[in-house]
Amino acid sequence: MCGITGFWTADHRGASAIAQRMAQQIAHRGPDDAGVWVDPAQGLALAHRRLAVVDLSPAGAQPMASRCGRYVVVFNGEIYNHLALRRDLAGPWRGHSDTETLIEAIAQWGLAATLPRVVGMFALALWDAQRRELTLVRDRFGEKPLYYGWQGPSLLFGSDLAALRQHPHWQGGVDRQALSLLLRHNYVPAPYCLHPGLRKVPPGTTLTWTWGDHGPQAGAMPEPQAYWKVRECAGQTRGTSRELFIPGSESTWVDQAQDLLAQAVAGQMVADVEVGAFLSGGIDSSLVVALMQAQSARPVRTFSIGFREAAFNEAPHAAAVARHLGTVHEEWYVDDAVAQSVIPELPHIYSEPLADASQIPTILVSRLARKQVTVSLSGDGGDELFAGYDRYARALHMAERAGAVPAWMRRMAAAFLRHIPASELRADRLRAQATAVQAGTAAAMNRVLTSHWPDPARVVLGGSEPPTVFTDTSISGSTDTIADPLDRLLWLDQRGYLPDDILAKVDRAAMSTSLETRMPLLDHRVAKFAWRMPKELLRKNGQGKYILRQVLARLVPESLTNRPKQGFAVPMAAWLRGPLRSWAEDLLAEDRLRREGYFNPAPIRQAWVEHLSGRRDHDGKLWIILSFQAWLAADKR
Repeated sequence: MCGITGFWTADHRGASAIAQRMAQQIAHRGPDDAGVWVDPAQGLALAHRRLAVVDLSPAGAQPMASRCGRYVVVFNGEIYNHLALRRDLAGPWRGHSDTETLIEAIAQWGLAATLPRVVGMFALALWDAQRRELTLVRDRFGEKPLYYGWQGPSLLFGSDLAALRQHPHWQGGVDRQALSLLLRHNYVPAPYCLHPGLRKVPPGTTLTWTWGDHGPQAGAMPEPQAYWKVRECAGQTRGTSRELFIPGSESTWVDQAQDLLAQAVAGQMVADVEVGAFLSGGIDSSLVVALMQAQSARPVRTFSIGFREAAFNEAPHAAAVARHLGTVHEEWYVDDAVAQSVIPELPHIYSEPLADASQIPTILVSRLARKQVTVSLSGDGGDELFAGYDRYARALHMAERAGAVPAWMRRMAAAFLRHIPASELRADRLRAQATAVQAGTAAAMNRVLTSHWPDPARVVLGGSEPPTVFTDTSISGSTDTIADPLDRLLWLDQRGYLPDDILAKVDRAAMSTSLETRMPLLDHRVAKFAWRMPKELLRKNGQGKYILRQVLARLVPESLTNRPKQGFAVPMAAWLRGPLRSWAEDLLAEDRLRREGYFNPAPIRQAWVEHLSGRRDHDGKLWIILSFQAWLAADKR
């Protein structure tokens, strides 16, 4: 895992020095080496920061050119099946890095034929000297970040906005449309970015720019081209051609799941450095660690964070699983002061505001792991692929109730509810009911259940012309052709919440301390299997992740993991009333909010006063505003 950046411009003066400065800003993503490649005639610069994981020798250094000289690549990520790919490629080989395998596969097969054969996580920039084309690529689920966009006459791209800000054509600013999305989702969903003119490469896509007669066409923004779609997995399965669930066949499905998961874990354990794992004691992380230990000749290193508050402490559960499996387990009980000390660092760790407070313990467990290992596996993705969230059941219940009402009645009721003043809407519940009545779909349930401000454009955002709030359909596409309501929810989360919240959170947290994270449950072959499974094996007896639970029960006693889902949380509500009060008060001061002009101070101040009084807990919605305000202050420096 590494960091990449670069630019393409007709003004190539000082390109090498500029690229070096850009790369230096992401040195934490790759502390082991740095490299720059420049083609002055084309105005193109590629820069790389290396975290050496596979082939630690100079043969793995980047930017890397193909043997034929046609292609140059900067690559961030890992290709887990690269040795298998080499068996189908012609040598000779300079080293044994996966980067070399990737660039030679592209040279021999072409990019379009290579990507479907690759198993891994990655973001890359590829220069084709023959066609004079620059292509950006992001992995299937979006485990690795990649920003891009025009700033004046220059096309900038990179793993982190901090690198792009070093370019002399950087313009910055805040996109109010994207800000409205942050308020609605807790994150800025791809392809949008909080800075005007910039975007994120959507997961599973490529973008290609071609050099014209007078250099790159400034402002040209090609449409992303998908090489893999979660939507296609959804369309091939349970609603159409799924294999019917036959009583007595459950054990066969469990066997298949165990074999496939073991294969994914084994592939992601390959490295030339020490590999460990995060362990919370929950279903997903326990399963990953159990499969690691079953295939390892020595005890696996595992890591967990503990809190003194019992409601937020998963460490005892993790320790019990570690003892059973025989791992070398380390835990770090952090007090409030240590956890809170991370908060001022968040704007520098995250390219954009991310209002998910579990980022704090994620950063801490990454720091703990990095003291012993360079790579850590995690269980992320299990909830989104195997229906683990309780909110799925709540959303489906709401959809069922709304769907029983005739469509014309739903439209009338929704029209009536929309005319109720926002000030009279009690929290998000009535707004959720309005949307549910209007749509009667699980897709709408997902949107309203994850919405924090009832109507961000009208209630919270400032300015005389509030921006239009994008709908989930405009971000993710229509779910109309996905017949099953649960499949709609899974698809929406895999397309939005998973890459833009969960994966962004883990990537930035781990890379801030130069730790590579790998997620076996997001192997695309596992995802296809999950979409092919009968729905009866996703949720059963009121529990999600049923098939994962059955695999885990073969490896770890159910008594150690069968407990209510706890989550990776911190006591933010109490912190805002106590030690973080002065910090928050400064960022939420009415004159400051009014002067900056992004928010309407009245509803924010009202929520803050209510929260301080203890009458209501508004830590969720306040954390969104605080995350943006802290990011804005850091961006101005």
